[in-house]
Amino acid sequence: MNEIKSNIPAGVYAEKVTSVTHYTKSLFKFRITRPTSFRFRSGEFVMIGLPNSEKPIFRAYSIASPSWDEEIEFYSIKVEGGPLTEHLQKISVGDTVLMRQKSTGTLVNDALLPGKRLYLFSTGTGIAPFASLIQDPETYEKFSQIILCHTCRKVNELKYGSELVEKVKSDPLVGGFAKKNLIHYPTVTQENYIRMGRITSLIESQEIFKNLGLPIMNSETDRGMICGSMGMLNDTKSLLEGLGLDEGSNSRPSTFVVERAFVS
Repeated sequence: MNEIKSNIPAGVYAEKVTSVTHYTKSLFKFRITRPTSFRFRSGEFVMIGLPNSEKPIFRAYSIASPSWDEEIEFYSIKVEGGPLTEHLQKISVGDTVLMRQKSTGTLVNDALLPGKRLYLFSTGTGIAPFASLIQDPETYEKFSQIILCHTCRKVNELKYGSELVEKVKSDPLVGGFAKKNLIHYPTVTQENYIRMGRITSLIESQEIFKNLGLPIMNSETDRGMICGSMGMLNDTKSLLEGLGLDEGSNSRPSTFVVERAFVS
């Protein structure tokens, strides 16, 4: 699909696509080769682009694979007319994807204080960094329960998350921990489903805690990570602060963190 039309910029890897899976008309995942020198923490993001112009466009993408994986996975939305995604959604096995050499991000275990439960609040493709975290043994070492919350508009948009959880629970490395300690909490907003509603509404009404049979979140035992749209980030952040939690960062670990790299 793509050909390198210019020299690779300094500080950029040129990697090959190893697989592509399309879930819906607007969602797909792909995997690329991993440079032997590339290191990252599970939950971080990296800038990726395509070699289809003299000055490639780069966008931030969460790495959906764990830090130990031999390949790198991304989960992406397809945006009609999007400067990058319009072309990215057409990639196939063997094509080249550019990736900057530095990864970063706040959705990492190091940015949270130790706790009993970890809530991962995501909407849409915001599940990607959490896909990385729930495959990392460190997450299960730090928390005795991990609750993966994933809200989408339609039922078929939940498929990536459902497949992910099934894969994690059968994984030789973390499957034993995940079967006992990982809880999947998917919800839908625009179609009939076993569990419906925006995650913010479910937190505010405390229905999520009733559904899970868990106590209401508190700063002593619970930690949170948030990844989604700007509205979802702000609303969930306010709700967690109302429950007594405090936003942290890489330099100041606390009881919840937010990733703002994907919204303006």
